[in-house]
Amino acid sequence: QVQLVESGGGLVQAGGSLRLSCVASGRSSSAYHMGWFRQALEKGREFVARIDRSGGGANYADSVRGRFTISRDNAKNTVYLQMNSLKPEDTAVYYCAADRSGAAFTTTPNYWGQGTQVTVSS
Repeated sequence: QVQLVESGGGLVQAGGSLRLSCVASGRSSSAYHMGWFRQALEKGREFVARIDRSGGGANYADSVRGRFTISRDNAKNTVYLQMNSLKPEDTAVYYCAADRSGAAFTTTPNYWGQGTQVTVSS
C-alpha cells in the first residue's frame, strides 16, 4: 500500500506557472505508475497525466498537452506536475494517483492523495 500527499497548489494569474508535487510513502514509488487527475467544481474527475514506473514514458490529456509536464524522482519517491501557460479552465482540485497498472489510469487508480487546489484567475 502507498500513501500520497500533494503540495504546491495555489492562486496564479492566467499565463502563469505552478509546480505540483506528490510524495509517496509506505512503499517505494518505483513500483507504481503515477499520475494526476483533476476535478473542477460541479464537474466530473478528469485525467490529466500519467508517467510510467521508470519515468521513461508519459501520456497527457489533450487539454494540457504542450503546457503541462509530468516527471518523477524515484530516489525521492516524488512525482511532479509542471503547469505552464495556465488558463482559468485549469482551475480545479488536483489529485495525485498511483497504481501498479498503467491501464488503471483509464479508469480508477487504486491509490489517491487528498488533493490540492489550483485556482487560475483571469
